[in-house]
Amino acid sequence: MKLESGSLTVLHDMVDRLEQGFVDLPDTDRTYDVESLRAVLLEVAERMQDNFPYQHPLYAGQMLKPPHPVARLAYMLSLWINPNNHALDGGRASSSMEKEAVAALAGLLGWKTHLGHLTSGGTMANLEALWVAGRLQLGKTIVASEQSHYTHGRITEVLGLPFQTVECDSTARMNVNALAHLLKRGDIGTVVATAGTTGTGSVDPIGEILKLKERYGFRFHIDAAYGGYFILARNLREETRKSLGLLSEADSVVIDPHKHGLQPYGCGCVLFRDPAVGALYKHDSPYTYFSSTELHLGEISLECSRPGAAAVALWATQRLLPMTRGGDFAAGLERSREAALQLHSRLRNDHRFLTFLDPELDIEVWAPLAGRVSEVSRRSREMFTRAAARNLHLALFSYPTRLLGEAAGELEVDEEQITCLRSCLMKPEHLDWIDRIWQILQYTAEEIS
Repeated sequence: MKLESGSLTVLHDMVDRLEQGFVDLPDTDRTYDVESLRAVLLEVAERMQDNFPYQHPLYAGQMLKPPHPVARLAYMLSLWINPNNHALDGGRASSSMEKEAVAALAGLLGWKTHLGHLTSGGTMANLEALWVAGRLQLGKTIVASEQSHYTHGRITEVLGLPFQTVECDSTARMNVNALAHLLKRGDIGTVVATAGTTGTGSVDPIGEILKLKERYGFRFHIDAAYGGYFILARNLREETRKSLGLLSEADSVVIDPHKHGLQPYGCGCVLFRDPAVGALYKHDSPYTYFSSTELHLGEISLECSRPGAAAVALWATQRLLPMTRGGDFAAGLERSREAALQLHSRLRNDHRFLTFLDPELDIEVWAPLAGRVSEVSRRSREMFTRAAARNLHLALFSYPTRLLGEAAGELEVDEEQITCLRSCLMKPEHLDWIDRIWQILQYTAEEIS
């Protein structure tokens, strides 16, 4: 396959335009040995070939989505300056662009006022949200569903906060009855809902959790790192659409532009509905803050040095592809969702496969059918390997058998976990490749039967 390189033709023009802002400075004498650079970079290119083809539609495994060309180019351009968005001293333009880009994400949720900033990814963004929650709910337990991202447990260990998981139901969503039972204890200070679990793409029942919030008064954080952008999609199930429409009711929300926002790694974002939580970040750092009386992003962030390049890339992408319902950016999300629906329909209507969850977003989970769980798991692993040999790259996913519900049918449950196959069909191009993906799955199903 040919990698996209046509966009590189504008890079020289971009650098020339950037250079015009510094024409009053004397030239420097620093030069580089171009041939040495070339030799090393050719070696890098060789080494980088040892990767799965994440950018290709036949890579349908983990949550890896190529950045848009405008994001790549804006990121590269900013590296000629290499701004640091910790303080305005280190990145005036990129800090301004970050504030604008983050405000656009807050607007996506429906917030006119907010506090927020970019992070290195969802883990750091969730850490900040739970750090704030812990400061406001001292000593109280944080809970999240058993299908939530594993980092919530790690984060609370780092923060020294008590943590407990809540059981899920057969839809892989948080069981609200189980949550209500835990809340009766009176020691839960924060509930974390997930809008797009990394395993199945399930969206917790946000509306029902909000009803419990009215009764018990806990702090409500939503980890929408994966699914937050789908608030723009028009082809969701009604219950999913309603849940995502309630993201604005959370106290804090995390969303990852480096997932569905077409950004390079790492680019996460944490948002707080109440800007007053900024008081919790108060600190004194006179050696970095002296050139401006404006708010520095470092004053509302646990991270110090942060790449201004990430803000520049996100700003440029939002400028080219506004986050509007019915726009080109939203259409890409809808295509990914449609790809998952089409693959699910084909799998469900083929007796050789076990499907047990209707996809809520663009993640499909399934397995080759067999008589007992251990054999299903073995076949899943074999199918994973054989599909890769045909250049179709999937992911393996371990799922509790007790959550299979009626989908288990006559399946003999001889193990507590079932190994399944999982696809994140997050590239809009996946919709064009469903026939090819399905053809390979049929070949591999025949081979393992």
